Amino acid sequence: MFAQHTLDTAPAASRPLMESTVAHLGHLPTAVALLAESPEMLGGFLHANGLFEASTLDPLAREVVVMTIATRNGCRVCVAMHTGRLRQLDAEPALIAALRSGEPLVDPRLEALRRFTLRVLATAGEVPEGELAEFLDAGFTTRNALEVVLGIGTYTMSTLANRLVRA
Repeated sequence: MFAQHTLDTAPAASRPLMESTVAHLGHLPTAVALLAESPEMLGGFLHANGLFEASTLDPLAREVVVMTIATRNGCRVCVAMHTGRLRQLDAEPALIAALRSGEPLVDPRLEALRRFTLRVLATAGEVPEGELAEFLDAGFTTRNALEVVLGIGTYTMSTLANRLVRA
């Protein structure tokens, strides 16, 4: 149903977004070609993702948030893409496997992050103070807590849109 756009077929407002993605990644991911149908959706995701990438969460921590959302929401394309990103970061195979299966992580800090991400979702942000304290005790900050919410918003948007367009 959804067109997989090229630079020639995409709405005019999506073309610069697609070009910047190709410049950044070296290729045009299928998901971007599909989301290009809506320049607002594609632009919103890319902007939010840029903000999340600029957050104070380290790259591995960001990927834990992304994979937690991707597996929770059943976005196969996100799981595949971010498995590749984890490999680029030299993540341990056991960490990648646990994230892909939604299992607890061996690393206590990253497991606290995974659990916190799930609790933010489960409580619609009203994480009990004791659980927030566990997140902070694991070495994260209140700023990081809000950055997790940014990641959840960004990748909820991405996973739902990717599933809708059958990316």
